[in-house]
Amino acid sequence: MHFKITSTQNPKIKSLLALEKPRERRKQQLFVVEGAKEVRLAIDAGYKIGNIFYCDEIINPKESADLLSQERLLVPVSKEVFDKIAIRESTGGILAVAEQKTHRLQDIELSKNPLILILEAVEKPGNLGAILRTADAAGIDAVIICDPHTDFYNPNVIRSSVGCVFTKQIASATSKETIAWLQSHNIKIFCTYLKASSPYHQVDFTQPAAIVMGTEATGLSDLWVNSSTENIIIPMQGQIDSMNVSNAAAVVVFEAMRQRGFRKPAP
Repeated sequence: MHFKITSTQNPKIKSLLALEKPRERRKQQLFVVEGAKEVRLAIDAGYKIGNIFYCDEIINPKESADLLSQERLLVPVSKEVFDKIAIRESTGGILAVAEQKTHRLQDIELSKNPLILILEAVEKPGNLGAILRTADAAGIDAVIICDPHTDFYNPNVIRSSVGCVFTKQIASATSKETIAWLQSHNIKIFCTYLKASSPYHQVDFTQPAAIVMGTEATGLSDLWVNSSTENIIIPMQGQIDSMNVSNAAAVVVFEAMRQRGFRKPAP
């Protein structure tokens, strides 16, 4: 165990705070995981954990006993320091530094009848996190982020996903690469699109399928629309013509799961 850190000017603390910046996360290939549950999920997913920072004035020793047993990694800090390094208000007094993984299309393991969720150019970390939470709840095969404007390891992604960034297969690629990969695996492409589209509940999601979502601001690019097996739409009854992307993803994904009888994918 390390000595207790009481100053925010400590080099370890400065290095930790630097990871709030995307550029520094990319440079060091590290990121921060806040909360005991989230740290456990990262460990279970095979992430390599570095230092575990904790505050004994906040932490519940019984709830975090398994993490506190890893004495070699433990770095105790004062409450003042922990308040500085924690982004969330309720982290339970513990957070860890972890090494990033690579997230390639070719590493995705598909079930016999895959269901995949694809997001093009997602911008808001909160939306990405909420969608990852939906993906976990539905038990889909994977989430693919095309041409992302935010990274998987943004603290707000981890927070809003409640750690589900660690529970599903995720990959990042260009739209062109992803379309080619889907076609090579004979996976049908269903793009959410406002024009000339079929109501989402009238299409067949029981076959190998990818559901593709765009941004609220610009929707999907022409590349996806022109590569689609079928374009789909969520019928709107109000005065607006779109939903928050995380809500729309949940609606369509769970319709797909309903059609599949809410069965877990066969490996």
